[in-house]
Amino acid sequence: MSRAPQPFDHAVRSDERLVLDAEAVRAWSARTAEALGRERAAIDAINVFPVADGDTGTNLYLTADAAHRAVEAVFAAPGATGDRAPDTADAVRAMAHGALLEARGNSGTILSQLLRGMAGVLAEGADGDHLARALATAASSARAAVAHPEEGTILTVAAAAATGCRDGGTLPDVARRAYEGARTALEATPGQLAVLGAAGVVDAGGQGLVAVLGALLETVTGTAPEALPPSPAPAPAAAGTTESCGPGGEGPGYEVLYLLEAGDAAVELLKARLDALGDSLVVVGGDGLWNVHVHVDDAGAAVEAGIEAGRPHRIRVTHFAAAPAPEPHRADEAPAHARGERAHRAVVAVLPGEGLAGLCAEAGATTVQARPGEPPAGDDLLAAVRRAHAREVVLLPNDTDLRAAAATAAERARAEGIRVALIPTRAAVQGIAALAVHEPDRSFDEDVVAMTAAAGATRYAELAVAERQSFTSAGVCQAGDVLGLIEGDVAVIGQDLTDTARTVLDRMLQAGGELVTLVVADSAPPGLAATLETHVRRGYLAVDTVTYHAGEGAPPLLIGVE
Repeated sequence: MSRAPQPFDHAVRSDERLVLDAEAVRAWSARTAEALGRERAAIDAINVFPVADGDTGTNLYLTADAAHRAVEAVFAAPGATGDRAPDTADAVRAMAHGALLEARGNSGTILSQLLRGMAGVLAEGADGDHLARALATAASSARAAVAHPEEGTILTVAAAAATGCRDGGTLPDVARRAYEGARTALEATPGQLAVLGAAGVVDAGGQGLVAVLGALLETVTGTAPEALPPSPAPAPAAAGTTESCGPGGEGPGYEVLYLLEAGDAAVELLKARLDALGDSLVVVGGDGLWNVHVHVDDAGAAVEAGIEAGRPHRIRVTHFAAAPAPEPHRADEAPAHARGERAHRAVVAVLPGEGLAGLCAEAGATTVQARPGEPPAGDDLLAAVRRAHAREVVLLPNDTDLRAAAATAAERARAEGIRVALIPTRAAVQGIAALAVHEPDRSFDEDVVAMTAAAGATRYAELAVAERQSFTSAGVCQAGDVLGLIEGDVAVIGQDLTDTARTVLDRMLQAGGELVTLVVADSAPPGLAATLETHVRRGYLAVDTVTYHAGEGAPPLLIGVE
């Protein structure tokens, strides 16, 4: 029910035109979160596309709530008063960034891109004409972010909102026409998308967007729009026409989301790879930070693709249907390998140094030792996969240069009926982090995702001694110099291994960290590990340290920071 018109508490007049100020954006974000919170259950109930998993309302609410909290954080920041008070640009950018960081599900991810598109225009001006242009930019950018746009969805509703107000005008008029255009388009969605027509419902994401625009209209006019009529429950017959996901269903079994730090070119390659892996692909963001959403059967491969493109984090994997658990073995049975049967799952890891290989073997991994100047070939890795004698294998190459050989070995093993997931670990410390979270009793995809996330969250460094004069990214080094390589690039050139190690550690911990892993070879100076542990303990109170001994055949020192 509409309430009586109220004064324009959250808008200001500029040159006789009503414009949104920062407080108006703040009020809009609050009303949006409130409206979606109020309607989340009703929206969840009509969620039949792209997957009938009943969470669109919840995902939209969580995304909007994160956007509102980001706006509030701007206003709560120290010094956010007087001349330093947030302006419209600060508020709309915070709203869009908060949504990007916490976007949930397919519709939440699209909503974050709609807000991002609007923010780019409203930061320049916030009168009615700018709002009309902002809605048009939002609709086009959201459509571009979806790999295979469908009509009758939130994208259609967004386009109709933009079309309804394309001629501009005053702020209240633009907001009203945008809302009315969206609402009319929402009512037409059952005739545009077969699954909606079969269920007898409107699009859930589109209904959520109408609530967002309704909150905007209330903010600039002081009048809440008439409530939408209650939606009927989806017709039971519609269940067979939706994407029935999960084992035994017609669609992918997992929803994968993660934030990704990567460049534009890498993201374009990532989109092509993820599009081949699954469906419902949405990649939003820009300026080096992206939110990736996709539905796949191979969740590990989706995360692996993110690692190859850049740095994924905040990884979330949701089952659309529970995968069957592996059959348990009786306590009195001999191990599968001893019975000549395949084990359920194994990890194959390439590791430098006898000590490190032995340590990981004790943790249950089948190891391949990498000797200086003698990297293992694809045949060596395939032999190790076969030697593991398991139905499912996680392969950790632990070296960037071994990625091609590992991929070849994985493909050949798959041709033999072995399910192989290649996690593109680039250093032994990443492999150790992955192995630390390995749990063979959970589903294969969940295990691979957890291991991939642990590896991706581990920054790595290596200390080596230069064999000859050379040009490096840190300058010219001479034979005998100590080189500190961070993420594969020479960052420090020193004379003493211990001093260089301290410098490398300090540089890595400047970016934060909770756990430092030190892998020390026999060739390292005596007492190196103890010295570095003390250095971390005194300089970084909240950081823990763990040390492993690599024995012979490894670089003097490997460092991991998680």
